[in-house]
Amino acid sequence: MLYHLFDFLNSHYDIPGAGLFQYISFRSAMAFTIAFLISLIYGKKLIAILRRQQIGENVRDLGLDGQKAKEGTPTMGGLMIIISTLIAVLLLNDLTNPYIQLLILTLIWMGTIGFIDDYIKVIKKDKTGLRGKFKIFGQVGLGVIIALAVYFHPEINIKTKNYQVSIEEKSRNISKAFNPPEKSLKTTLPGFKHNEFNYEWFLPKSLRGNLWIKLLLFIFVVTFIITAVSNGVNLTDGIDGLAAGTSAIAIGALAILAWISGNLIFADYLNIMYIPGVGEISVFLAGFIGALLGFLWYNAYPAYIFMGDTGSLTIGAIIAVISIFIRKELLLPLLGGVFLIENLSVILQTRYFKYTRKKYGEGRRIFKMAPIHHHFQKMGLHENKIVVRFWIVAMLLAVLSIALLKVR
Repeated sequence: MLYHLFDFLNSHYDIPGAGLFQYISFRSAMAFTIAFLISLIYGKKLIAILRRQQIGENVRDLGLDGQKAKEGTPTMGGLMIIISTLIAVLLLNDLTNPYIQLLILTLIWMGTIGFIDDYIKVIKKDKTGLRGKFKIFGQVGLGVIIALAVYFHPEINIKTKNYQVSIEEKSRNISKAFNPPEKSLKTTLPGFKHNEFNYEWFLPKSLRGNLWIKLLLFIFVVTFIITAVSNGVNLTDGIDGLAAGTSAIAIGALAILAWISGNLIFADYLNIMYIPGVGEISVFLAGFIGALLGFLWYNAYPAYIFMGDTGSLTIGAIIAVISIFIRKELLLPLLGGVFLIENLSVILQTRYFKYTRKKYGEGRRIFKMAPIHHHFQKMGLHENKIVVRFWIVAMLLAVLSIALLKVR
């Protein structure tokens, strides 16, 4: 709203300073600050309300040190993140941008699914929460909407590099460094010469011209990514500050990648596709990071509040959707390496236990406990040390992900 107000004032009345709101960097800084302060100031009030209503976590006894002390800690802290982000976005983003509209939808959609799950667990006292099939249905529904929007929306397109243009031509007009806008299933494949991969290549040549077959393939890809990442963040949310900290780091890297992808000069320099309008996502992500850090203020050990599925499912979905928008989803195994490891530790533990029980009559385990952060707790490491080390790993992975764009 502020963006549109100052855009009007600048264009009609030429008020000094109003033009600042045209700069993504300025609005990103403002979004971060506003979301952080809202989360920090009103988070304390939310914690007090949740305590009065006795909306606290029901902790299963897993034999971990300090675990039972967390019993009754307020949950649904994801509301802090969602509300703070929404306020910052509504104030400072260009609300006519289709990417921002879809991200607001993602925030509310997945936040609602997570909230229902937390409500059933905490208020209804049903530890199973929302049934898995309903969560999957919600994630698939979001995946279908995002895929359809990317596939059909006239303002969502890409410009691939034009390798035939000369340096002289580019110096006169940088836009000539890229081909005309196109609707495409192309994405970025890091580490290769022209770093582009087209999902059409999964199809037989005879089907590559079929619009609906390509759409079904894209829906499957998008749905798989959203489901995998949102569940990965959900599994990571097991000890104080772990999910919030690692997510803030990954989202910070995505904000940089979004800004680069939406900037003609940097996209040309890094030899990556240029995506018109996608730089606006950086403002959204700056607000999201501010909200996450405000939440982390209260979620750091010892936690005064947990994010619950309201937060974790939403964070994962935002990471997945943005990576799809900026065509960097193939970087997620590296950028979201912490979430991937958490996911894999649970899958391997479960599969190996079932396999050995069937073969030997007694289930065996790879890890002392899964997800893997609990394995380290069982080894005797304090949860705060585990969290900080996971943050360090997440930072290294974020730096490598950005650097990989320049590797050919």
